[in-house]
Parts: sequence; structure tokens; C-alpha cells
Amino acid sequence: MAHHLRLRTTFDSVAGSYQNARPDYPAELYADLLAITAITPPAHLLEVGCGPGKATLPLARRGFGITAVELGEALAAEARRRLAAFAGVSVVTSSFEDWEPPAGVRFDLAYAATAWKWVDPEVKYAKAAELLTEGGHLAVWDADHAFPAGFDPFFTEIQQVYDEIGEGDGAPWPPPRPEERFDPTATEFGASGRFTVVGTRRYVWSSRYAADEYLALLDTFSGHIAMEPAKRQHLYQEIRRRLAARPDGRLTRHWSVVLTIGRRL
Repeated sequence: MAHHLRLRTTFDSVAGSYQNARPDYPAELYADLLAITAITPPAHLLEVGCGPGKATLPLARRGFGITAVELGEALAAEARRRLAAFAGVSVVTSSFEDWEPPAGVRFDLAYAATAWKWVDPEVKYAKAAELLTEGGHLAVWDADHAFPAGFDPFFTEIQQVYDEIGEGDGAPWPPPRPEERFDPTATEFGASGRFTVVGTRRYVWSSRYAADEYLALLDTFSGHIAMEPAKRQHLYQEIRRRLAARPDGRLTRHWSVVLTIGRRL
């Protein structure tokens, strides 16, 4: 847990680059979220771990009131800057575990975008349920590296470098295809005794990256931020070398997001 808590604080060091380096979530995700929960503006939403506002902006633009809780001071400041035009959005600097809303305030939807796994499992479901209105919803999704059929062979090549520097995870290669991967979130919702799952959706898409763009992306991942500098330097040199040998100097990375929505019991 101590290592986990340390890693979740690493993102604050890349507050200025996170928003542009990380991909936007698919528009279909937000459409499904609103359709399944049936929430409409000006419902009051709670975001857990908003970062610089990656998933806050799309919902703020739709007219929702949002209270966004962010652990990192620099990330919270970045979110406030990006969300300054939305009077109904406030950003609170705190861990979700420690934060308490004003007395009597409850939310129609709580959501976490690539942040829920960093919250204490002994706290998160019980606290989310307590903060929701009767019949309110909790929505969780994470953006993960996906390996569909025909994924870019660059990743097989570079995985050998991760293994050589001791940063491989030891899992079989290649990883399971997106449709074969088990996502535990729905099971966690049910096991919490606080929520019943009312919808799950999976989204898979791809993005093209030049070397500088891809390294900027890696610099927003906790494992790479915390990596020993010599290892990271060697890895990044190998990424540049291998991409420089390609005619267009680019790679294709696939992303997968599983959206899980539960209704408070």
C-alpha cells in the first residue's frame, strides 16, 4: 500500500503536460454515461481524481455542476485554470479519502476517470454511496493499453527492452485481446454491497504517435515517472532508435476503456 500511495502522487510532477499527452475519452462514452444514468443538467456531479480536467471539461460543457476532487496541488491548479469559464465547477485539493463535502450536500453521479484504482479499496465504495442521492449512480472507467489482433509489432520489440532492464511485469506475451480481458470493476461494485451494476460498455480505438509524442505520453505514466533515470534513458533511446528506422517514424497504440455504471442501493 505504501508503494501504491507513493505512485499515486507522481502524476502531480507532470501536471503541465498530462492534458495534452493523454488521449481524450471517446464521445460515445459520455453519450452512454448520460443515457444509462438518465442524468441531465443541472445535476450535481462529483469527480474523484480529476487530474487537469480531462474528463471534467466534456461534462462541464454540457452544463453540469461538478465538484472535482484532486489530490495533487499542481494538477488541481491546472484543472482550475482550464475550468475557469464554468461557474458551476469547483476543484478541491484533497484526497477523496480525506475530503468531506459541506453538510447536506449530495450528488446525482460520482465518477472517476482513470483514477478509481488509486483510491483506498476499504473506503471508496462506502464513501461514494454515502455521498450520492437516493438512486444516484457511480461510474468508473480506465484507459488501458490494448492489444487487438494485428497490433503494432513495435510493442513486441520494445517489450524485450522492458524485460532487459527489469521493468517487465512477467506476464505472458502477447497480452489478451481487449474482448478477452477480464475487468474486475463490475465484480467489485457488487461485492461492495453498495451498488448494483446497471451498465457496462467497452471502447477500443487507436492513436498514432511520433517519438516525441509517445515519450510525452510515457512521461505521464506512474511507472515511467518513478523509473530509475538510467533505465528510463535507455528505454527512451531504444524507442527513438526503433521509430527512426520506420518510414514515417510513427507507431500505432491502441486504447481500451471499460465503463462500469452502478446504481446506489
